[in-house]
Amino acid sequence: MTSIRIAAAQTPEFRENVEAALDYAVRAAALAEADGVALLVFPEGFLQGYLTDEPSARRVALDLASAEFAAVLDRLPKSGPVLVMGLIEIDDGRLFNTAVVVERGVLLGRYRKTHLLPGERAFEAGKDSPLFAIGALRFGINICYDTNFPEAAAKVAASGASAILCLSNNMMPREKAEIFKQLHNAVRGERCRETGLWLISSDVTGERDGRIAWGPTAVLNPEGQVVTQLPLEEPGLLVFDFPCIAPVSYRA
Repeated sequence: MTSIRIAAAQTPEFRENVEAALDYAVRAAALAEADGVALLVFPEGFLQGYLTDEPSARRVALDLASAEFAAVLDRLPKSGPVLVMGLIEIDDGRLFNTAVVVERGVLLGRYRKTHLLPGERAFEAGKDSPLFAIGALRFGINICYDTNFPEAAAKVAASGASAILCLSNNMMPREKAEIFKQLHNAVRGERCRETGLWLISSDVTGERDGRIAWGPTAVLNPEGQVVTQLPLEEPGLLVFDFPCIAPVSYRA
């Protein structure tokens, strides 16, 4: 059996501070590269912040064909792991909660969040579930709330993937965060058992304005079991040697 080394970042929350987010990403990517990591995942909305009110989202949104986004790509490492990073995208005036896949400063593709919370009305829902590959690893992407819907994971499985990357931002009011603290992995585990896929999550951590984010940043196996997880409320990199096994054919 071959394996590929992957990593998921549990990060502080950066809000409207792209320079600080990029500095953090560059440092994390360097640590990951030194450890032989081929794929590094960052949280939902990592680059500009998880900003859901329309004026704020429009103020920071990036067109992926723009010179501004080209400058972001230029800041990212030209060696080391493929990066998967959450950001706010604008395309022809429409806003999307997006994950981009970047290899050595080159945009490989994107996934737009398909299932939106009531508080995410500023965004439009994505429609596609693209498949990405790094060597023998085939993966698709869900963004946070997507994992509450079996059909989102089913689309990833049907594409021929063996893993779901789950980019999340669970910065919540403390009372709500307490309720959901143990539920995130439980729900994600259901998607693993339904599809036979692995799941790798990346989340923010920290506190602000009466809100708290613990994570979790974790790896779940196809049985829905947590194989490894970072300590809650501690920034860091979760490194895991992912077994590259041919995925089982999925039928809904």
